[in-house]
Amino acid sequence: MQASQVSIDPDEIAKFEAMAEEWWDPNGKFKPLHMLNPCRLDYIISMIRTEFGCDPTNAKPFNGLRILDIGCGGGLLCEPMARLGAQVVGVDAAERNIPVAMAHAKQSNLKIDYRHGTAEGLLADTERFDVILNMEVIEHVADPSGYIKTCEALLKDGGLMVCSTLNRNPKSFIMAIIGAEYVMRWLPKGTHEWSKFFKPRELEDIITKAGLKMVDKKGFVFNPISWQWSISDKDLSVNYVTSSVKN
Repeated sequence: MQASQVSIDPDEIAKFEAMAEEWWDPNGKFKPLHMLNPCRLDYIISMIRTEFGCDPTNAKPFNGLRILDIGCGGGLLCEPMARLGAQVVGVDAAERNIPVAMAHAKQSNLKIDYRHGTAEGLLADTERFDVILNMEVIEHVADPSGYIKTCEALLKDGGLMVCSTLNRNPKSFIMAIIGAEYVMRWLPKGTHEWSKFFKPRELEDIITKAGLKMVDKKGFVFNPISWQWSISDKDLSVNYVTSSVKN
């Protein structure tokens, strides 16, 4: 599948192409995602179980669910979803990410459908999903509103979209740009553009206009003392996540 030019931003794709080989290095350029991943997974698993009534005692509670991870990178979310029994499709517009993800899935003895492409490409192929994972992607696309409308169209009726991004305020500039990229050097300089972050009300407006209903939102909060992330009901000041359903 070739990447459609509708939602992708070539400059953003180039940033992640350059880091592709480091996806599974917990101390490499994706260290922040490795640190955040347990928190992201806790939230995602909880929301899927709630929306689809999955049996928490089942070793593979997501059997029968088709899950799409857009901007899948090296597969940090795809692999846990596959282990829980889901049929997983991982799509990324950065072509170099795909062989990295495929190789790691093979080493892990997991069957995951990885593709180089975009949400628009999947829509053209008339594919539909029970769940869409849309994690830290919307701040990198060229047309956020159009992109979310495409995601809505890719969802089956009753489907769930989990979307995370970063808030746009002075605190997020200090934490996510100055702190993460310049002080801690967790990410290469220029990975994020603060102007492309979304205030929660702005994201909710985009999601609602696309025809989805937001049913939950939480913050991902980093504690510099314990050096761990946690989920917050109130603090959405920097990283946050939303869940929306297609009625």
